[in-house]
Amino acid sequence: MAFIRVLAIILISTLAYTTLAQDGIFDITNAKYGGKPDADITQALAKAFTDACASTTLSKVVVPAGKFLLKEAEFKGPCKAPIEFQVTGTIQAPEEAQDLTKPDTWVAFNHIDKLTLSGGGTFDGNGALSWKNNDCHKNTKCAKVVNLRFNFLTNSLIQGITCMNSKHFQINVLGGNNVTLKLVKVSAPADSVNTDGIHIGKSTGVSVLDSVIGTGDDCVSIGDGNKQITVTNLTCGPGHGIAIGSLGRYEKEEPVEGINVKNCTISNTSNGVRIKTWPASPQESSASDIHFEDIIMNNVSTPILIDQEYCPYNQCTNQVPSKVKISKISFKNIKGTSNTPLAVKLVCSKGVPCEGIELSGIDLKYTGDKGPITSQCTNVKPTITNVAQPLACATDAPVAADKAGPAEKSSD
Repeated sequence: MAFIRVLAIILISTLAYTTLAQDGIFDITNAKYGGKPDADITQALAKAFTDACASTTLSKVVVPAGKFLLKEAEFKGPCKAPIEFQVTGTIQAPEEAQDLTKPDTWVAFNHIDKLTLSGGGTFDGNGALSWKNNDCHKNTKCAKVVNLRFNFLTNSLIQGITCMNSKHFQINVLGGNNVTLKLVKVSAPADSVNTDGIHIGKSTGVSVLDSVIGTGDDCVSIGDGNKQITVTNLTCGPGHGIAIGSLGRYEKEEPVEGINVKNCTISNTSNGVRIKTWPASPQESSASDIHFEDIIMNNVSTPILIDQEYCPYNQCTNQVPSKVKISKISFKNIKGTSNTPLAVKLVCSKGVPCEGIELSGIDLKYTGDKGPITSQCTNVKPTITNVAQPLACATDAPVAADKAGPAEKSSD
């Protein structure tokens, strides 16, 4: 009888696993994969993904509730059918950057069509030690470990996850096409170095929607080669605000065009919305058709900024103008408070002055005591409507207030 009972248990277990496999669910904690809370799940995740990616029907990799350790992971497509990662628990990285095989990646999703990453779980980069030892401003070979890399994804959704405490950039989207990040939370302390929230590069049709980002660098940074990027209903702060760039530092950079940032709230940041390009660009490039609209600023240093003399750490030659042509840019319905007198700063390149710049419905108040609120326009003649005179390019030369904000470290 005992033998029969054991046989029955084995049959039931086999049927249960078969049912899971038939349903396309690949739970890392089931017997086949052996993942356990408070233990490293690198191998369990790799095996579950391999099976799920090979499925010819919709599949789901499941990381259930609990805390799991992960040395690193790279999930490579293409897969045979749409695939979902449902992460409910917390996945934590090693503390030491040198424990990772690659100096720039903790978790990567590469060349996958129809990926969904969801579940309300957390990716914890465990980055405090790396912030303390960050020397990227003088060491080009420094570790730049990104929490989550989404490389060359198509028709994909990242929804309802938390990404926190990355050693370097938190989320990086490269070469994406029709990718949506929605209800994403990104967090790190204000003094965490180079921890851009979401960086987007060389992508088309990427949307960041209904998300909350507070970190030590740009909440969202949009690099070269991007087209049709949308940022809507973002709550940003602390950090450096929402940035296009920096652009014009490297060779073979591609144009940026079709960027829309709308209905966002930016609080306690060192910048608001800005476009930044390096002087002494190695080649000509452009940034055009970029629109910032319906933005609330709360205690922000320089809420509106075009900076074509962006040169952190004095790493470039300011005397040689930027070759990035900026055109067709609008700042509309931007309201709130600035914590520096210079609330609007448009410093364009003397080599390729800005064209088609529009300021409309700008209503900003200065909360300090270092003089009246003012603005600066250099190498640009914007179209201005419904803007109080002090914010309508009242000055065309640098003022002392320009230096009043906190110093910023480079994130490119």
